[in-house]
Amino acid sequence: MKILLIEDEKIIRVTLTDAIRKKGHTVTVCETGLQGLDFFKNDDFDVVITDLKLPKISGLEVLQAVQNSGKNVQVILMTAYGTVNSAVEALKMGAYDYLTKPFSYDELLITLNKIDEHRQILKENIQLKKELNAQFNKTFIGTSPAVKKLLDVIESVADSDHTILIQGESGTGKEVMATALHRQSSRKNGPFVKVSCAALSESLLESELFGHEKGAFTGAIKDRKGRFEKANGGTIFLDDIDDMPLSMQVKLLRVLQEREIERVGSSQVISIDVRVICATKVELLERTKSGEFRDDLYYRLNVIPLIIPPLKERKEDIPLLAEFFIRKHGQRKNISGVTPQAMQVLANYGWPGNVRELENIIERMIAMSKSELIGENELPEIVTQASSGNHDIFNWDYLENNLQPMDQLLAFFEKKLLQWALKKAEYNQTNAATLLAISRTTLRSKLEKYDLLN
Repeated sequence: MKILLIEDEKIIRVTLTDAIRKKGHTVTVCETGLQGLDFFKNDDFDVVITDLKLPKISGLEVLQAVQNSGKNVQVILMTAYGTVNSAVEALKMGAYDYLTKPFSYDELLITLNKIDEHRQILKENIQLKKELNAQFNKTFIGTSPAVKKLLDVIESVADSDHTILIQGESGTGKEVMATALHRQSSRKNGPFVKVSCAALSESLLESELFGHEKGAFTGAIKDRKGRFEKANGGTIFLDDIDDMPLSMQVKLLRVLQEREIERVGSSQVISIDVRVICATKVELLERTKSGEFRDDLYYRLNVIPLIIPPLKERKEDIPLLAEFFIRKHGQRKNISGVTPQAMQVLANYGWPGNVRELENIIERMIAMSKSELIGENELPEIVTQASSGNHDIFNWDYLENNLQPMDQLLAFFEKKLLQWALKKAEYNQTNAATLLAISRTTLRSKLEKYDLLN
């Protein structure tokens, strides 16, 4: 962080500067409030640390000037003449903290660490909102009854605190819908925190969700808030909830029932005020029947189920989506549209990757096109073959000449299918499992079976 330090006592100024710089922060140092405000006007700082008693301009006046600037800068006040009244006044004016001299350097560094952690969360959240706003616009373009119904439902339930379960194939916009629900709720000014349950191991997921205390496990060198605490006052989005281990499902159920958590390594109960939105790409009810998902948790999550239809079930939206993506990606090449013949082929394709796949294919077609209108020649083979009905994945002539027992043939094609999914997903196991509509655990089991893990 960039820190402005205003302190008229040289020994304190020097020692504080050394301590702060050792933690990797950049420090600008000055002796008076007037100097400090000159630096502040001509540079961008994250934190201002100022003494309360300064020549000519006091620390409170510096604080007031920082507040009036409209910049998102935190102010820490220091004084050897601290009173309850002065501390209360400083905090009322917007100071982040008030330290009474003498104080330990650790006390100041802990405060700076908290500010930095808060800044990172806000920064991530702002970026996430920007990305998801763009995703929302592109994913829910359309006039189909399915899209209109979805938007109506979002408007109806967004401002409630009910738990929501979003179901839909990969690429349909589950995360976008979760963000839309958050943005239209009374929690919209609070944080939106996303957790991918498929991306973390069981032990990491517990620490990520609930946080941990210093010393709770090897590597836990300091206390750390979990995602539930970070989402307090806002919304937490649990993506791929179907991949959550059973042991973690029990703990999530308790959170939903009690609205409280315990950090790993602690028995202290922390109350939380968080709205929970979950998403799954599979039919969770079927998972409860097989014992892979707790039925009590399923019914707790499924208060308001929202099902996003795949693109193949709202094909009337394809021309509008295609037009949007052409405007987005085709400006540099002056691409104006798609020929009617090419559009018909796009409409006949099944879109297993949904809107995400449509955008990728439109972008590829733009790159290949040599004219203002995209024609059939620019369409990828996978689209044209599917449209013509030529999507037979089996070589029947080969099978007739090399007949084998059914179990061997099934194993052969299962292995081929796994290899195809891994290659298409660029060897990302979570994405490969999504392509095959199986859990990551099932995928790993099959990869081990066919010696494909490496």
